[in-house]
Amino acid sequence: MSPSGAPRRVRAYGGHFLLLAVLTLVTALLITAVPRVVDRLTGQGLREHMAAQPVARRDLTYTTDEMTLAPTAFRVAATRAAELATVEARMPAVVRETIGERWYAAETALTRFTGPTLSSDKGLIDLSLRSVTGLPEAATLVDGRWPAGGGDVIEVALADTVAGPLGIRAGGTFALSILDEEGKPVRRIKVALVGVFRPNDPHGGIWDALPSMLRLAPPTGDGKPFLSVAYTSEAGFDAAATSGWPVSFSWRYRVAPDRFDPRQLPALIDGLADLERTRPAGLTLTQGVDIPLRRFAESLAAARTLLAVIAAGLLATLAGLIVLAARLAARRRQTEYALLRARGGATTAVLGRGLSESLLVLPLAAGVGWLLGGLVPGAGAGAQLRWVLLAALLATLVPPLTALVTAVRGGGGGRADLVAARSPAVRLTVEVTVLAVAALAAFLVRRRGLTLDGTVDPLLVSVPVLLAVAAALVALRAYPWPLRLLSRTAARARGSVAFLGTARAGRAATTGPLVVVVLSVATAAFCGVVASGIENGRDRAAARAVPGDIRVDGERFAPETTDALAALPGVRAVTPLLVETGQRPYDDQAGRMAEVGEARVLLVDAARFAEVTRRAGVPVTVPDPLRATGDGTAPLPALVSPALADEFADAGLADAAGRRPAWLDVQGNRLPLRTAATVDEFPLVDRNVSRFVVLPWPALPADALHPLAPTAFLLAGDRVDPAAVARVAAEGQRRYQTNGAVAGKERPTPPTVTTRSAVRAELGGSGVNGLLVFGFTIGAAGGAVLGLLALAFAVLAGARGRGQVLSRLRTMGLSRRQWRGLLLVELTPLVLVSVLTGAVVGALLPVLLTPVLGLPAFTGGMAVRARFEPGLVAGVLGLAVLALGFAVAVEALNNRRMRLGEVLRLGEES
Repeated sequence: MSPSGAPRRVRAYGGHFLLLAVLTLVTALLITAVPRVVDRLTGQGLREHMAAQPVARRDLTYTTDEMTLAPTAFRVAATRAAELATVEARMPAVVRETIGERWYAAETALTRFTGPTLSSDKGLIDLSLRSVTGLPEAATLVDGRWPAGGGDVIEVALADTVAGPLGIRAGGTFALSILDEEGKPVRRIKVALVGVFRPNDPHGGIWDALPSMLRLAPPTGDGKPFLSVAYTSEAGFDAAATSGWPVSFSWRYRVAPDRFDPRQLPALIDGLADLERTRPAGLTLTQGVDIPLRRFAESLAAARTLLAVIAAGLLATLAGLIVLAARLAARRRQTEYALLRARGGATTAVLGRGLSESLLVLPLAAGVGWLLGGLVPGAGAGAQLRWVLLAALLATLVPPLTALVTAVRGGGGGRADLVAARSPAVRLTVEVTVLAVAALAAFLVRRRGLTLDGTVDPLLVSVPVLLAVAAALVALRAYPWPLRLLSRTAARARGSVAFLGTARAGRAATTGPLVVVVLSVATAAFCGVVASGIENGRDRAAARAVPGDIRVDGERFAPETTDALAALPGVRAVTPLLVETGQRPYDDQAGRMAEVGEARVLLVDAARFAEVTRRAGVPVTVPDPLRATGDGTAPLPALVSPALADEFADAGLADAAGRRPAWLDVQGNRLPLRTAATVDEFPLVDRNVSRFVVLPWPALPADALHPLAPTAFLLAGDRVDPAAVARVAAEGQRRYQTNGAVAGKERPTPPTVTTRSAVRAELGGSGVNGLLVFGFTIGAAGGAVLGLLALAFAVLAGARGRGQVLSRLRTMGLSRRQWRGLLLVELTPLVLVSVLTGAVVGALLPVLLTPVLGLPAFTGGMAVRARFEPGLVAGVLGLAVLALGFAVAVEALNNRRMRLGEVLRLGEES
C-alpha cells in the first residue's frame, strides 16, 4: 500500500488512466484555447467592422464657426495649427490610443472664382482656399510648383481632376470675389494658379474633407455654381484671412481600426461620450465613432453569452465523462478494494492509493493541455491558468473519491439491473431538487434578461445545463414504463429475443451515462437550432429590406421608367412603389389637420408586388386588402401600424367601415383611407419605423391633375446588372424633372440601387460573425463526439451483465444472429431516449432563452425564431443511427475481449 507501488498500478491499469488523462487534457485545452481564439476573432471582427464604416463614423472633427479676422492678424494658420496636438491631448487616454491619422485645415469661405481663361460654358464656379497639413507629401505635382508666400497675389494649386475639366493650367491668374445678395462683387483678391497636383492615393483620408479637393461638386440646382477647393500655403491663407475673407478652422482625427482592443471597448465608448465634455471652448465636435462601437458591443455581449452557454455545456459534458471514466475504472478494481478492506485497510488507505495514482497522471495531463492551448494564436493564456489549475485539482480528486465510494458500497451484492427498481428516498429527493432548481433558474433568468456589461452571467450559463440534467432525470424515470408494456406484449409473441431485449432495456440502470449523453446532444442541438434561427432571421431581414432581387430608391420617376427597367436583360418582373415620409393625415378632404402624428405612406401595386416576390423566391404574403382596386374616390383599404391605428381610433378616423375616413395628401392627390387591418410590420418598411400606412395603388383617371409618379421600384431577375439599373433609373428621374408636370429646379439626388444579396452579405459578413461560426462549430462537433463517447460509457457500464446473459443463453442454444438481435433490441431504447431527449432539450432551449440571449443583434434587429428545421431533424436521426451503430460496435468489441467461460467465472459483478 506504499506510494512506491503507484507507478506499477498505473501501468497495470494504463487504459483507464490514459482515458482519464485524455479527458483532462481536452478539458484544460478547451479552457485555455477557446478564450484565446475568442479574443483573436473578436479583435479581427472589431477591426473589420470599423474598417467597413463610412468616413463619418471614423472621424472625430473639431470645427470653428466662420469668422472674419482683423487685418492686423499675424501667422493665423500656423498658430491654429499648433492646436492639433493640444486638442488631442484633451481627449481621454483610451480615445487617444486609437487615433491613427490627424489633419489640420484652415479654410476660407466659398467665393466666386473667375478668370480670363474660364470660358462661360464652364458654368459658375465657387472656390475655397484650404491650407492642410501634409498635403504636399500626399500628392505629386504634374505641372508647376507648390504655393509659397502670400502677398498681393495668393498662390494656389488645384488637383488635375479639377483643373482639367476647367481647362486651366499652371501660370494663370484669376480672381476670388465676395458677392452681395444681388450677385455683385463687394471684395476681390487675386490668385495665381502655380501648380497642378495628382493625389498619390485618391482614397487617402486627407482627401475626405468636404467639399472635396479632388473634384468639382455639381450644382445643387439650376443657376447654382459648381463647388471646389484649392490648396494654398499658410502664408496664402493668412493673406486671404486678413483681406476680410470669412475663414474657419478644423482639426480632424481618424481612428485606426488596427488600434482597437476589444478589452478596452467599454472604456472607449465611455471615453467617446466624454469628448463633448472635454472639448475646448468655441469648438464644435462632430463624431459618429460611438455608433458602430455600441452596435458591436451589443453584438459582442450576445455572442459571448452564446459562447459561454456552449462552453458550459461542453465543460459539463467533459466533467461527466471524467466521472464516468473514474466510475468504470473503480468498478473494474472493486475486488482489489474489497481485498484491501478485508486485510484491515481503512477507507483512508483506499483514498490515499487512488490519490497517489491520480497525482502521477492527471496534473501532468492538465499541464500539457494548458501548454497546447497556449500555442493557439491569441492572448490571455495566463489569465486562464487559475481555471486550468482548478480543473486539474478537481479531475485529480475524482478517481480517489469514486474509488472510496466503490469500496464502501462494494460489500453489497445482487443484480445491478434491479437497483433502479428500488427508488430510494435520497435519489427521489435529489431529482426533485434538481427539477426545482432548474425551473427556478429558468424563471429568474427570463425575468432578469441579458447583461450588457461585458461579463458572463453565471445564472444564464447554468440554466441550459440544469435543464438538460433535469430532462435526463425525467426521461430516465419515464422510459422504462413503455418498455415494460412492450415486454409484456413481446412475452405473448413467439421467440425470446424481443422479450428478453425489452425486459433488460426496461431494467437498465444507466443514470450517469444517460445524463451525460443528453447534455452533450442538447449542446449540439442548441448550436444547430440557434445557428439555423440566426440564418433564417438574416434571410427575413434581407427580404424585408428588399422583398425582391433589386430595390431602387430615389425621387420621382417618369412613368415609362417601369417599362425601361423591365426591358433590361435578366429582369423578369418590376413593380413601381411610392413612398412618402412625414405625411400628416387630414380630418377631411378640405385639408383640416387631424390630431394624428406624422406617418410613412407606402403605395403598392399588389398584383405586381406579388409577382415580383414570387419570381424572386421571397416568401411574402400580400394581404387581401391591398388587392382591392379603386380610383381614390371611395376610402382605400389600408394596412396600419398599431401605433397609428390607436391614434386613428382616438381621433375617430379611418374606421373599418369607412364612414369617417382619414385623408392623406399623396403628391397633390387627396386620398381617403379606412383601416382594413393592423399589422406590426410590412416589407419595405424599416424596422425602426413604428408609424406607417400601406395603401393599394389607386387607379387615378388618365387626365388626373396630379398623376402618381413612382419613387421606388422593386425588381426580380437573374444576373441583372445593378449599374444598368442605376443608369436607367437615373435617366427616368432626370426625365421626370425635365418633362414632368412640374419641372424641378433642384437637381435630384442620384437613385440608390440595393440588392437583396448585398444586404444579406452585409448582415452575415462582418462584426462577430466569425465568433459565432467558431462557437457553433465547436459546440455541434464537440457535443456530437462527446455524446458518442458518453454512449460508449453507457454501453460499457452494463457490458458485464450483458456478457453473462449472453454466455448463459449461448449455452442454451442462442445463435449468433439471435444474439445480435437481442443486443440491438436492448440498446435501441437507450440510444433513442438519450439522443432524442437531448435533441428536444436543445431545440427548446433557444425558445426558452431567446428573449435573454440578444439574438436580434446578429440579424439587424429582426426577431430570431428558433425552429427545428428539417435538416436538423435529419441530422438528429442520422446521429441516432450513428450512435446505435457505435453502441453495437462497442459492445461487440468488448465481447470479443471476453471468452464465453471467462465471463461466467468472473461472477455476478466486476
